[in-house]
Amino acid sequence: MKKSKATVRLLPALLLVAGIGGFAAPSSAESRNAAAVLSDATTAVGPQYDTTHVYVTPGAMDAFVTCWEATFGGTNTAKVVTQVTPTPSTTASELVLSPVGALSVFDFRTPVPYPFGAERTGWLMSDFDKGVRLARASGAALVVAPFDDPIGRDAVVQFPGGVNAQLYWHTKAPSYAPLKTVPENRIYLTRDSARAFLTSYLRFTGGRIVSDDQAADGGQIGTLDETYRRITISSHFGDTVVSVTDGHLPYPFGRETTGYAVKDLTSTLHRAEVAGAKVLWGPNTSQGRTSAMVQFPGGYVAELHQGDDR
Repeated sequence: MKKSKATVRLLPALLLVAGIGGFAAPSSAESRNAAAVLSDATTAVGPQYDTTHVYVTPGAMDAFVTCWEATFGGTNTAKVVTQVTPTPSTTASELVLSPVGALSVFDFRTPVPYPFGAERTGWLMSDFDKGVRLARASGAALVVAPFDDPIGRDAVVQFPGGVNAQLYWHTKAPSYAPLKTVPENRIYLTRDSARAFLTSYLRFTGGRIVSDDQAADGGQIGTLDETYRRITISSHFGDTVVSVTDGHLPYPFGRETTGYAVKDLTSTLHRAEVAGAKVLWGPNTSQGRTSAMVQFPGGYVAELHQGDDR
C-alpha cells in the first residue's frame, strides 16, 4: 500500500499497551538495583515521545480533537487515511501534540487487527534493536515481531501481567517540544502478577519506585472506605501509577490509560464540559491530590488531577 508524505509524518505515533495483573512489589532496594542494571543502557528518548492511543467511535475524530485542544491546547497533524498495522487495515489517523501529552487518534474504517486496539502507551527507542533485546532480557515477551513502516520500525512487547507496550524507531529522529506536565501511565494490576510486572518493568525502563503506599485511600479509585496499594514509578520514559486491587472497581476506573496533571482542575473541567466532554466521577480530594474522571467525545476516558500525593 502506497503511503503519502502526510501518512509518513503521522505514523511516528503508533504504540501499544494494555494490561492487568498484581502481587507484592519489589522492595525499594530491589527497585534501585533493578534500575542500576539497565539505567545506563536505557533506550528512552523522553516522555514527550510517549504517545497514548485513542480509538474513537466511528466518525468522532474531529469532535474529539476539537474538545481535547479546547481543554488543554496543542496542535494536530492533518487527518490522513492510511494503514498503521503490519496486516491490512484502514484508519483515519491524527497525531495530537498538547502541553500535557501526545496522543495518536484513530478512527478505524475496517476491523482492528489483533492485538491493536487495547494499547495504552508506546516508547520511542534511541536504538530499536537494543530496545527489543533489553525488553526481552527484562522478562517481557515479544508479541508482535519487528515490522517496517515507511519511516522506521515497530514491535510490541508484553510485560508480566499482560501489559503490552509498543517500541518504535524512526529513520529520521522526530523533534517534539518538552511537555509542561508529564502524564501518568495508569496501570491496574492484581496481586498475583504485580511483583513480576514491577521487576520486569523497572529493569527495562531503568525506573525507580518513588512511593509505595500499602494502604492508599480507596476513594482515589472510587472504592470509598477501602484501601488499595498504589505504587508510583519515575523513569526517562515518563511517570507510571500502578494500582494493585482486588478487581472490584466501579466504572470507569480501569478504563483510563493515562492521567493528566493540570494547574487548575476546576477551570479545566469547565473547558472540557463546554467543549463536549462529560465528567464521569469527581472531583475527589485525597492526600493532597484532587482528581476527576472525564470522558471525551468518541469514548476516550482520562484521569485529570491537580496536586500530587507523592
